Amino acid sequence: MNRKDIFVTYGNTPKSMINELLLASKIEKDIKQSDLIGIKPNLVVAKPSTLGATTTPEIVEGIVEYLQGRGFKNIAILEGAWIGDSTTRAFKICGYEEISKKYNVPLIDTQKDGYRVYSYNGMDININDAAMKVDFMINVPVLKAHCQTNITCALKNMKGCIPDMEKRRFHTIGLHKPIAYLNKLLRQDFVVVDGLMGDLTFEEGGNPVQMDRMIAGKDPVLIDTYGAQLLGYDIGDVPYIKMAGDIGVGSYDLDRAHIKVLNHDYNIKRIKPTYRAKELAKYIEEQEACSACYGSLIRALDRLDQRSLENLREKIHIGQGFKNHTGEGIGCGSCAKGFKDHVLGCPPGTKGILEWIQTITKGV
Repeated sequence: MNRKDIFVTYGNTPKSMINELLLASKIEKDIKQSDLIGIKPNLVVAKPSTLGATTTPEIVEGIVEYLQGRGFKNIAILEGAWIGDSTTRAFKICGYEEISKKYNVPLIDTQKDGYRVYSYNGMDININDAAMKVDFMINVPVLKAHCQTNITCALKNMKGCIPDMEKRRFHTIGLHKPIAYLNKLLRQDFVVVDGLMGDLTFEEGGNPVQMDRMIAGKDPVLIDTYGAQLLGYDIGDVPYIKMAGDIGVGSYDLDRAHIKVLNHDYNIKRIKPTYRAKELAKYIEEQEACSACYGSLIRALDRLDQRSLENLREKIHIGQGFKNHTGEGIGCGSCAKGFKDHVLGCPPGTKGILEWIQTITKGV
């Protein structure tokens, strides 16, 4: 694969999905047998992945199995939880202690690790020693909302490789520039995005939306650009993406990306919605909707202002149960293309849905 490739797979079986992504990308061709391979999940808090904040442990387990099955033995999992929580506790509660014991892979708590200062363009950044010793970094972020930067994905996830006092300073000086510069100093070689269950509104989890997808690629800027659009944002809404692109971390030119969809989503089983997601469900008429499609619609509705929501003249129809419908109404996704007003896609992206709804509610 090259840096323009983005692989996408849908479903709710993380072990088989990660295997599919790794087989397609053939990352083993880029790794030497002697390399120290670092796997960097998102364990920002000590909460299970079902709450939408942390990386699904089966994904990391699948990566370890794939690598060990091809003879790679020098593997470590490294992470540092956010300030106020314990990485050790997160490793335990999120299921990573079991992975460590089962596969004999060490867990490195960067909150307890040493660090050195590195500089780029006049900015000094302290980075953990363990992260800088890695020869091949596999970043496994969660695609989810963030209260300050709108989204968090590949680029921001690398904050787990800096000490707590540096995390505090990032917030003091403004997150966007230091996140971009950190990624200039600390390389990530491959990204696997956990888009199975990301929080709708906050990086700490608790309001999860089921998206049933995983994404992989080499370019973290391109991955974040794609991820931002999935959540309904342009790169102008997430300044660190463009900043990172402009200093050579990667490309945000999504028009030139090679997006390769490996399968399609047919899962109609969803978690019970909570809080905001449950509130937004009242604007939807659903019949056998796939989770990825339904999740995109929920995220689009969340981005709308209250006036636009109130201007919806009727519920939005979504799901395979509407495949044979024709006539008046509003439909979301290719299955509902028989409705007079509709947006196509299997699944449609959040940004496309958002723009479509804004068009049909304009002036109402």
